[in-house]
Amino acid sequence: MKDFKIYISIASILLIVYLVAQYNKPNAINWQSTLAKNDKIPFGTYILHNQLEKLFPGAEIANTNKSIYNVFHNDSLQQGNYIIIAKSIKLNKFDFDEMMKYVKAGNSVFMSAFNWSGYLADSLKIESQAEYAKHNVSFNFVNSKLRAQSNYLFNRDIANQYFSSLDTAKATVLAQNYANHCTFMSYSFGKGHLYLCATPDLFTNYSLLTRQGSDFVEKAFSYLPATGHLYWDQFQNGDIPEDLSPLRVFFANPALQWAYYLSLCGILVFIFFEMKRRQRVIPVVEPLQNSTLEFVTVVGQVYYEKRDNANIAHKKVIYLLEHFRDYYRLKTNKLDNEFIDTLSKKTGVAIEFITDLVHSVIFVGAQHHVTDHELIRLNKLIEKFYSQTGHNGK
Repeated sequence: MKDFKIYISIASILLIVYLVAQYNKPNAINWQSTLAKNDKIPFGTYILHNQLEKLFPGAEIANTNKSIYNVFHNDSLQQGNYIIIAKSIKLNKFDFDEMMKYVKAGNSVFMSAFNWSGYLADSLKIESQAEYAKHNVSFNFVNSKLRAQSNYLFNRDIANQYFSSLDTAKATVLAQNYANHCTFMSYSFGKGHLYLCATPDLFTNYSLLTRQGSDFVEKAFSYLPATGHLYWDQFQNGDIPEDLSPLRVFFANPALQWAYYLSLCGILVFIFFEMKRRQRVIPVVEPLQNSTLEFVTVVGQVYYEKRDNANIAHKKVIYLLEHFRDYYRLKTNKLDNEFIDTLSKKTGVAIEFITDLVHSVIFVGAQHHVTDHELIRLNKLIEKFYSQTGHNGK
């Protein structure tokens, strides 16, 4: 038993050590590219989104979670810059037309994605693909004023995307990789500009934590003019907070919403009134029944129906003789004249009545059959004896 306790103690200690080690074990790094503004993982855009105020000082920053058409078709949209950083960008004709109206009015739209499709890709004749090289792909700006002394070079192939097809007559190349493939370009429409970048991972936390990454992002956004408004698109990347509340169906419907509020108010009112103290119902207490009297009545009814007068007479004689023995200390084994005389003296009852009572007791005690008249006469004599001696039945 002692050895068993030692084994249990060692096993418990090892289990505790294992649990503590598992609890303090660092979480594995998530290398998935989400480009979400709230993600602090390497390929989220948490740092960029929180540094927009420094990159565009004085600009009012707003997040949009509506489609391109709904955003740009809105008359309340202010003049400014519109930024989309997503895994893929797909615009239909209506989206593209509304966006062009916004750009031609003198605004700028900045887009960066891995994949381009829909009416936007068809109209601008753009396609993208990855640069497969033995080593990480390097790139640089074309403008000599922005060009870095040495090409930008990043790990994990985050700069290997490029535009494999573009309309060189309309597009202006702003940055290209070592193979002279375009990675960043712009279009002029009316008074505004459209900027397209093929390397969205360069705007993530992983890139901005390096000197080269922060330098590239700062120079890339320098093409955007200083305006009073900046819009960050969440729709194209699917970076829209999902309402997981079980009540979302109620709140999405005004009628159900009001029904919910009315039900809640009704429950609160009910609880308020139920808080008052209530008096308990006073139970009805039935009076106790005289079971003794009922028992005597039942027994008497049984004896009466059986008509066993001898049994009744013998019991009354037995109770009377027991009374003589207990109360008057007389022996009842011999009921002679001496007994009669002694009983008369002790009770103070006339000797004639005592003689009549004792003779009736002797007569009944010797009978096997007793008539109703004989039983009634015996009972009257016994009751008269009790009343004269003042014992009321005993």
